[in-house]
Amino acid sequence: MIEMRPAPEVAVLQTRPTLLLCRTLSFIRGPMFHQLDLMRVVFKQTRLGKAAFFFFKSPPRTMLGLRSLAQTPQLLIQRCCRQLHTTAANLANTVPHPKWTASSLRTGLIARKRGMTAMWDDNGARVPITVLQLENCQVTANIVTLRPDRSEYHAVQIGASDRPSRTTTAQMKGHFRKARVPPKYVVREFPVTPDAHIPVGTTLSAVHFVPGQYVDVTANSIGKGFQGVMKRWNFRGLRASHGVSVSHRSAGATGAHQDPGRVWPGKKMAGRLGGKRITMQNLTVMRVDTDLDLIFVKGAVPGADDAHVLVRDAKKRLVTLAQAHQAVGAYEKVLPKGVDDLPFPAGTKEMAQHLPTVIEARSKRVTSPFVPRE
Repeated sequence: MIEMRPAPEVAVLQTRPTLLLCRTLSFIRGPMFHQLDLMRVVFKQTRLGKAAFFFFKSPPRTMLGLRSLAQTPQLLIQRCCRQLHTTAANLANTVPHPKWTASSLRTGLIARKRGMTAMWDDNGARVPITVLQLENCQVTANIVTLRPDRSEYHAVQIGASDRPSRTTTAQMKGHFRKARVPPKYVVREFPVTPDAHIPVGTTLSAVHFVPGQYVDVTANSIGKGFQGVMKRWNFRGLRASHGVSVSHRSAGATGAHQDPGRVWPGKKMAGRLGGKRITMQNLTVMRVDTDLDLIFVKGAVPGADDAHVLVRDAKKRLVTLAQAHQAVGAYEKVLPKGVDDLPFPAGTKEMAQHLPTVIEARSKRVTSPFVPRE
């Protein structure tokens, strides 16, 4: 019986005549294979070419393997491990993919707000739309930590929008190099359930969200500076004609009597407006473009154009409601009307290649707005 062991990331070897220390390569263990623990590789220049000396911690036959071929060390390692890698790949392909359940919590995505437009549904009704676009959204890490109560916290770290390497700090360069993804402008983590982890380096697609489902969009709202009470809190203001002198937009009296003799905390007054983290809940996904990675969301989204926004499954109308319907046995109401299933653990680029370019949700209207009611 073959035992699968999780393989840590393999450091890339460079061809140079120096001593290179590598991470341990863990492969398949079984009755017909030996465990190869590659500890270090020494490259020396000889008359016949570049000689590679492979030292093993627990060698299968010999203590020292000598390869005197004028080839790169990557090709030498691939030749030694080709049979093991093929066997591991075949076994990994036989593992069934998990299905989404009401208790599952998927990761979110990082998108760019491109602006607003309009759509017309099947009944001819105009629907305001915000267009969100993904920019090489990739998984950079899987996080598992222990809380103070000894429970596990699971999260998926997502990076989006490639940035030049020269503007990236050395610490973040190492983090992205470990994940084998290009440097990113934005890195965020999304809490998930233990069954919703995604392999590091996976590129996510707009098909992660199904047209017809509900999403929550989080972003920083547009800052409007210091504003009065009429603009900030929608106060009516004072009288516009008689009895008011140059105080038409004033807040009026804010204090009380001698008791309490102060202004209560939280009183609506003039102050800074906007520039806060805002979440718009329960927005409907109307259309998905798999070619351009566009997500068409019904309604307004906080933030300026080209700002980064966080998009995730709606906490109220999708996640919590699905769990409530699952608990009472209303299985036909677990997902919104018109949505049969959700990509799990995520919608990837490979999945998008087998889907149509444009996927649109059916209208939730039951009557046409142009037909008079009887």
